[in-house]
Amino acid sequence: MPTGSLRAMEPGEAVVLTVVSSEPEAEVVCGLLQANGIDCGYRDTEAIDSPLEDFTAAGPREILVPESDLQAAKTLLADSAR
Repeated sequence: MPTGSLRAMEPGEAVVLTVVSSEPEAEVVCGLLQANGIDCGYRDTEAIDSPLEDFTAAGPREILVPESDLQAAKTLLADSAR
């Protein structure tokens, strides 16, 4: 289940934009996207990062955006990394 402000979407409508290393980083990335009018959310990845992953909130997160905003979101992240 995605976290953040991603509105309810039909299954398959949200796509993975990128994977970040932690929940705080996911919050920052989503904040940047939302400040630029792109809806987003995040969720735990399927990758096993730690033997304690079921007991802690640590670990990588997938950033999700609507498929229709994917290219704009990629461009925004690329521009912000400069």
